[in-house]
Amino acid sequence: MEKTMCELFAGVGGFRLGFDRLRSGWKTTWFSQWEPGAKTQWAHDCYLQHFGDSTDMNGKYHTGDDIGTVEKSTIPDHTLLVGGFPCQDYSVAHTLSSSHGIEGKKGVLWWQIRDTLVAKKAPFCILENVDRLLKSPAKQRGRDFGVILACLAALGYSVEWRVVNAAQYGAAQRRRRTFIFAYHNDTGYGRKMANIPAEDIIERHGFMAKAFPVKDMGSVSEKVLGEDIVDVSDNFAFDFENAGHMRNGIIHTAKIVEEEEEPRMLGDILQKNVDEKFYIPGDKMAKWTYLKGAKKIPRTSNDGHEYVFSEGPIAFPDPWDRPGRTMLTSESTLNRSTHVVSDPGTGRLRLLTPVETERLQGFEDEWTNTGMPDRMRYFCMGNALVVPMITRMGNVLDEIIANES
Repeated sequence: MEKTMCELFAGVGGFRLGFDRLRSGWKTTWFSQWEPGAKTQWAHDCYLQHFGDSTDMNGKYHTGDDIGTVEKSTIPDHTLLVGGFPCQDYSVAHTLSSSHGIEGKKGVLWWQIRDTLVAKKAPFCILENVDRLLKSPAKQRGRDFGVILACLAALGYSVEWRVVNAAQYGAAQRRRRTFIFAYHNDTGYGRKMANIPAEDIIERHGFMAKAFPVKDMGSVSEKVLGEDIVDVSDNFAFDFENAGHMRNGIIHTAKIVEEEEEPRMLGDILQKNVDEKFYIPGDKMAKWTYLKGAKKIPRTSNDGHEYVFSEGPIAFPDPWDRPGRTMLTSESTLNRSTHVVSDPGTGRLRLLTPVETERLQGFEDEWTNTGMPDRMRYFCMGNALVVPMITRMGNVLDEIIANES
């Protein structure tokens, strides 16, 4: 089986970089990256500078177009489909008379992944999303992930998932993300896993357990998903745990405790004596102190209900001897979530530099120094993957591919 990959919602190339680092022969046949409403497609341009562009099967360039406008049959063939797609409302809007019978809400990007799987029938798929995917929406917990699982089951895939805290596996950031591994039941791997109990897949023998070893596992819950995706959208609710498996519409899920490897610390990725623009000026210090501190603020809801909004303090500055907090796209702006550190050279308080954010995500230094402004470098890193987590999964997939015909 060829080691070919298609990368959707590619950002600045975290999936591709993670697989390239394996040096095991992976080739990306096509990618797609488009930021809605952006005049300059900074992430796409960055991707091009590192990897170059890719043509579709008609010899045309559409990697920087809205993926919704791309005819999926023109995407080059690939063994592995990957993508970090947004967490959105995955409910099914209405049924259709088409062979697949459903249509998601306009603009919801999960359906672009599904349509690509329908058209190209990739044997394997690795997807990334925020950890709250498993619990959304609040009024029908688990529905969104249930719709995704139902779509994959209808296409003949089995699925494993794990919420991975990158710091538990050697990264310098406490970033929790849901990773989804789907494999077609007709693959050699699919036939092999069909004979292994779901509990053993989750704890020891599955793709995720090999990439991210499990220290302990709680009791396993089971639920039948159902074949009608519209009904799943309307009625399904389930408390998904941070690990699980689905085969033939039967869900097994359990809360696992991750093995803890030696993490990198925030102090390990800091530069010394950085440019003056990154230091916090004296006239802004009071605002930063307020944002990072504990608060109790009286508020009134839209219906007139009075309540107290409260939040605890955040370490200020962020400690060197712990992994960093989850980095957001708003990193470097004046808000509570932005990291503030004590510079190792001067001792003065400052923001992270773009290079330090690249290190938090496991990219090479200056990866995004491709002409984009600093604000976009922070934005792109806030959206990015922790690259070493991809390489870990790639190592396991290499073993799987080696046993495929």
